[in-house]
Amino acid sequence: MKIKVTILVDNRAAEGLLAEHGFSLWIETGKERILFDTGMGGALASNADTLGVDLGLTEILVLSHGHFDHTGGVSRVTENSKNLTVYCNPAVMKNRYVISDGKARLINIQPDSMKAVLNLPPQNINWVTQTVLINENIGIACPIPRETSYEDTGGAFYLDPQGLYEDLIDDDLALWINTEKGLVVFVGCCHSGLINTLNHISRLNKGKKILSVIGGFHLLHADKKRIDMTISALQSFLPMDLHPCHCTGDNAMKVLKTAFEHYVEPGFAGAKYIF
Repeated sequence: MKIKVTILVDNRAAEGLLAEHGFSLWIETGKERILFDTGMGGALASNADTLGVDLGLTEILVLSHGHFDHTGGVSRVTENSKNLTVYCNPAVMKNRYVISDGKARLINIQPDSMKAVLNLPPQNINWVTQTVLINENIGIACPIPRETSYEDTGGAFYLDPQGLYEDLIDDDLALWINTEKGLVVFVGCCHSGLINTLNHISRLNKGKKILSVIGGFHLLHADKKRIDMTISALQSFLPMDLHPCHCTGDNAMKVLKTAFEHYVEPGFAGAKYIF
C-alpha cells in the first residue's frame, strides 16, 4: 500500500502557498482520501487548489481536537464533499479558552464549523471515545493516556474565562496507518504529549516499528527539561523520521534537528511524503 501525504496548511509554506497558524494534511492511501484537520480556514482551499488537491473528493475527515486552528475549514469541506465521514471526539464541540497576561481568549471550534459537522447525517459522524479502526490498516487513538511526568498540554488552557477549570484537551487524538515497513503517525498538536502518543500507539500495534511522525508536537513553550527528556525518550523509537510542524516551535525544531540530524525534516505547507 502506497501512502501519499501532502501538508496543506502549516505555519510555514513553500513559495506560492499561504502560511497560517494552523495545520491540515491530505492523505491518499489508494483506497481512502483522508483530510486530517482543516487549519484556521483561510489557507485551506487556496493551498489545496494550488497543490492540485480536490477537497470535494474527501471521504474521511479526522479532527485532531477542537481548537480553531485545526477546525476552521470544516464547512468548506462539508459543502463540497459527498458521503463525507467525520471522526472526532465529542469534546471537540466544547467552549475553551487560553489565558495570557490575565486575559482570556476563546480558541474553540467556530460556530460555522460546529454547525457543518452537526448538520451531517448522524450515521456520517463517528464520535471517537475509544480506539477506532477505520479499516485493518488505519486507526485512531483516543483517548491517549497521560503517563509521562514531564509532558503537559503545553499551555494555559481552560474551560472557562476565569481560569477555574483546566482544559486537559482530552479530545486530542492521533491517526496511524500501518504499512509494510512500519506505522506512519499523524498528530495535530499532540496535547497529550509526543511520547505519551507514541507509547500508546506502539502498544496498540503490539510494538510494531514507528516509521514516521508528521504534525505539531506542541513544544513551543516547553522548557529545557521537557525537551531534553523528550529527546531522551525518542531514542528508543529510532530510526524514525520526524516531520515537526505548526506548534512545535522554532527552538524545539532546532534542538530536535541537532539531536537527530538525519531523522528530522521540519514540515511546511506544500511538503509531500510518500510511504
